Amino acid sequence: MRNHYTVLIIGGGTAGVMVAARLLKNFKMLRGNIGIIDPADSHYYQPLWTLVGGGAVDKKQTRRNMKSVIPKDADWIKESVESFNPYQNSIMTLDKNIFTYDYLVVAPGIQVNWALIKGLKETLGKNNVCSNYSYEHVHYTWETIRTFRGGNAIFTHPNTPVKCGGAPQKIMYLAEDAFQKFGVRKQANVTFVSANPAIFDVPKYRNVLEKVIERKGIKAYFRSHLTEVDGEKKQAVFEDLETGCNIKKDFQMLHVTPPMEAPTFLKNSLLADEKGWIDVDKYTLQHKQFLNIFGLGDASNLPTSKTGAAIRKQAPVVAKNIIALMKKGPLKAQYDGYTSCPIVTGYNKLVLAEFDYNKQPKETMPFNQAVERRSMYFLKKDLLPIMYWKGMLKGRM
Repeated sequence: MRNHYTVLIIGGGTAGVMVAARLLKNFKMLRGNIGIIDPADSHYYQPLWTLVGGGAVDKKQTRRNMKSVIPKDADWIKESVESFNPYQNSIMTLDKNIFTYDYLVVAPGIQVNWALIKGLKETLGKNNVCSNYSYEHVHYTWETIRTFRGGNAIFTHPNTPVKCGGAPQKIMYLAEDAFQKFGVRKQANVTFVSANPAIFDVPKYRNVLEKVIERKGIKAYFRSHLTEVDGEKKQAVFEDLETGCNIKKDFQMLHVTPPMEAPTFLKNSLLADEKGWIDVDKYTLQHKQFLNIFGLGDASNLPTSKTGAAIRKQAPVVAKNIIALMKKGPLKAQYDGYTSCPIVTGYNKLVLAEFDYNKQPKETMPFNQAVERRSMYFLKKDLLPIMYWKGMLKGRM
């Protein structure tokens, strides 16, 4: 087995595959000299899981065999990372294999921690407790919405960073629309409980989303998060983050966005900051201490939303700066914090939020994107998946 690569990439998700594809496309000498470490059999297009949970897309459309997305001139190492040794330019896998590198890209994604909510693992996927953050259970969200007959429908957002920060509220808007369609809206109390201080960080989009909540008659409670679930009793416990008090709520439907964190092997490494994320310069994406290491994607400590759209802008920066470093030149490529959150506000309605590090809109379209639009809904549902599979993962955009 080969154990040294010019560029070793941790993670075969969006970030890792995009960087590999970009490097191979723009620097031919790297062909055959890139390794991607990832133990997963499948690669997922997770942005569509909201629409799967809303009954608009089949979840099978979101999964591909991992081998099919790995660039042909890169090696796929189907193992899990156990530890880093940046002083020796090496990593060790759980199988105790050691791989060395000249340059390392760390993009393992984010770790979902279901166990941080007491009782959640035992009841997820039954008792009307659902979550769009699991391929295994995402179809149950639609089953729960479809069979809902009234009562409290609660949607949560945890007190941790999450991938696609808008997703916890997107499914709520779809559910409210579905309740209208099925004739049970008058019997439903739709509630959003979020650890965040507001419905959205960027004022321009916050204003329109506050109007959406008002129009739909949704009750929003901020600075609270879910700590415990009893599925059989249909009860959930929330902690008020301002007072520390616990509040118990009954439910007939509970959609949970679970707490998330950096992968354990990263948190325990020399590459991590005090919160466990890979510690990189927010502009060049180069590690602050180990200069032949770069990090991007959901596992990075970049002060922006963790989305695939953000990765689409980060990956070219990493690829260009690695090539610059190999050529002993300055790192000229810079990332400005761009991210995008296509916020589905109902079937056939979407607000396309795009912004940078300064929370300033950075819009692509030649019109005001802080408006619910049918065209943007179909952009998300039909066009963006094609762009992802055929463009982003191939290093073409």
